[in-house]
Amino acid sequence: MPFLSELRRRNIFKAAFVYAVAGALLIWLSLLAETQFAMPWWTSNLVVILVAIGFPLALIFAWVYEITPEGLKKAVDVDQTQSIVFKTGQKLNAALAVVVVLAAVAMIADRLLPELVHIEKTPLQEITKRVAVGPVDDGVLVAPGGVNVPPEIRSFTLDNGLKIIVWPDHDIPNVVMYNFVRAGSRNEYPGITGLSHFFEHMMFNGSENVPPGEFDRIMEAAGGTNNAYTSPDVTVYQDWFPRSALSTIFALEADRLVDLKIDPKLVESERGVVYSERRTRVDNDNSGHLDEQVRATAFIAHPYQIPVLGWPSDIESWSQGDLEEYFRTYYAPNNRTMVFTGDITPEEIYAYATEYFGPIPAQVPPLPVRTIEPRQEGRRHLVVNRAAQTPLLHIAFHGGSATDAETLPVSLLLNILVKGDSSRLRRILVDDEQLAISVGGYQDEGFDPGLVYFYLTLPPGADVAAVEARVAEILADVAANGVTDAELAKARNIILSGFWRNMATIDGKASQIGNYEVFLGDYEKLFDLPERMASISNDDLRAAAAKVFRPGNATIGVLRSGNKEAH
Repeated sequence: MPFLSELRRRNIFKAAFVYAVAGALLIWLSLLAETQFAMPWWTSNLVVILVAIGFPLALIFAWVYEITPEGLKKAVDVDQTQSIVFKTGQKLNAALAVVVVLAAVAMIADRLLPELVHIEKTPLQEITKRVAVGPVDDGVLVAPGGVNVPPEIRSFTLDNGLKIIVWPDHDIPNVVMYNFVRAGSRNEYPGITGLSHFFEHMMFNGSENVPPGEFDRIMEAAGGTNNAYTSPDVTVYQDWFPRSALSTIFALEADRLVDLKIDPKLVESERGVVYSERRTRVDNDNSGHLDEQVRATAFIAHPYQIPVLGWPSDIESWSQGDLEEYFRTYYAPNNRTMVFTGDITPEEIYAYATEYFGPIPAQVPPLPVRTIEPRQEGRRHLVVNRAAQTPLLHIAFHGGSATDAETLPVSLLLNILVKGDSSRLRRILVDDEQLAISVGGYQDEGFDPGLVYFYLTLPPGADVAAVEARVAEILADVAANGVTDAELAKARNIILSGFWRNMATIDGKASQIGNYEVFLGDYEKLFDLPERMASISNDDLRAAAAKVFRPGNATIGVLRSGNKEAH
């Protein structure tokens, strides 16, 4: 054919062959650079793309310039006598040069810019399910019955015993999830102490489907974040995420509840992590060390004597069987309560929960904690001698549980005694008499009666016995004479302002209704708090103080330098 003859006569095929060989050589060199010189993974891909684009462009350019009448006219006008191969070769060489320069620029830029990471597909796609949200049968979503409870709240319980509470709040397109696991140090015994806290760590270390480290990476890629904490009573997992990540969060949570990887190598690695945490928070921290000793002395029967971080010998000796049995028992759906608040509807949470959590089988319920701490009939005193610049004084009294009548009055008392610069103990001990550097306190509000705890940091060389006696005198005065009306009103206002601040956020809502459901047995009691607070009188506070702050109910711990023993 005349056209092919013309291409052959003008050596266009030869030019194409030269370009193809040169391009193949360049691709081979890029692969070599990628494997031998640690060039970025996309180097060879870039070269292939540029060569593929440059090849037809170069031939089209040669055709337009050399074969068309316009191109021939230009050749005559400039008196070109070179062969078509020479002229086309020049253009091909220029195209190859452009390819080389662009590839070199890209490789140099990789050294100057942040590394581009090639992200492989994650196993999340395999565990994510399609969920259809539709109408829910009457009676499944339980509405609240209290007059003070927001009517939009719903709760439901799956067949496997998992209870879920949903509180819609569409102010912002975010969601909060709290997963309350009824597993804390009170559920442990000698030999397995610290397991509840250990699983708080293990739950973020991967499953059979999601490799270690991927749980956090996937959640963060979806715009979410997470946290967790362990107490003597519960282990709580928290997720904060945009509503667009709802399916991702359900997939991740269900996966680690079903297929948590309790791999011996991971166990040994995390065992070292929790042991290091114990050294930091207890062994190398004077206040943490004294707190542990006081609790172990205050409780002689109840497992509240067990530290959340566990005893060192137990951390070193957990067996694989201990771990698997504890997880199977305590992380069962019938031992958990979940709360969702934010930009969701009860219907969609029910649909997702049924799809993801419904198939998880219930287990035999854990054995109940039946031990009741005997009434303390005399003051207990312990002294810890270790290097310390300032003495520490801790005083613990046996108090009530979350459901006991004196718990709320004691909360008000603690607010009056230690919360804020104008609190009684701070004003007297720190500001006026300068017997202490700082003073604080808190109350355990758990399943079983806990401690009302005061902690003081004293100045160097302080007379610890004198400070202890002064604290006892102040508490005895409260038990005998109560507090002023102004102090009670201030304490009410502080607690209620904190209550309403928490209720203004979806995180605060999830935390509060979850804690009331788990510890008091009914989330609706949360909304009666303002009325119950208003009903507490000075006489109630005086009665609570007399019951709790009696001298024979105290355990006193002192940490100081030196070798003197307590008298």
